[in-house]
Amino acid sequence: MTKVVTVKRRALAANEERAERLRARFAASGTLVANLISSPGSGKTTLLEATVRALDGELTTAVIEGDVATENDADRIRALGVPAHQILTGGACHLDARLVETGIEDGGLPEVDILFIENVGNLICPTTYDLGEDFKVVLLSVAEGDDKPVKYPAIFARAEVAVVTKSDLLPHVPFELDSVKSQIASLNPNGTVLVTSSLQGDGLDEWLDLLRARLQAKRQSRG
Repeated sequence: MTKVVTVKRRALAANEERAERLRARFAASGTLVANLISSPGSGKTTLLEATVRALDGELTTAVIEGDVATENDADRIRALGVPAHQILTGGACHLDARLVETGIEDGGLPEVDILFIENVGNLICPTTYDLGEDFKVVLLSVAEGDDKPVKYPAIFARAEVAVVTKSDLLPHVPFELDSVKSQIASLNPNGTVLVTSSLQGDGLDEWLDLLRARLQAKRQSRG
């Protein structure tokens, strides 16, 4: 057991080193980086489609997609004229800094205003792996039930932004929005909670304003 723990610590330490290298790279280019984490099917790609459409002509964007198999999600982003690189993990349940660093190089992604990293669908594995991002975003669809924050507290405590998705389904499913907000607030009092429907556009303006504000703050901090 001690050997397993030691190996994991070494892996995380190596990941942190690469993540810091990525963070320095993104700081130099003034690129805002958001790491999106959720269960499969929560609406990460649909939110990204709505986001890059809305920002087209205002800010440049690119996407790194993480999946076990297929380039389906990357193809959806490319169809909108946005650079996207697909990372296939072959079974691994999360991205790490090495995969992201290699993906940027091999994928030929240009320097952009905002880089979105769509992590592998999982609420546990991606939590402890720093990808050099500016902030983590955790997504929760109303179809998943309203107890996810207390079941998976680590990611909801670490993510600076929580996005409740598919709000157009609220009239049709048992989901206590106030309870979810309360759970998240207890885990991360300084976090931001947004409620969105990518298909109907609800909450999208607040999400876009958050991205704009964070990009501006990052660039102003560079002096």
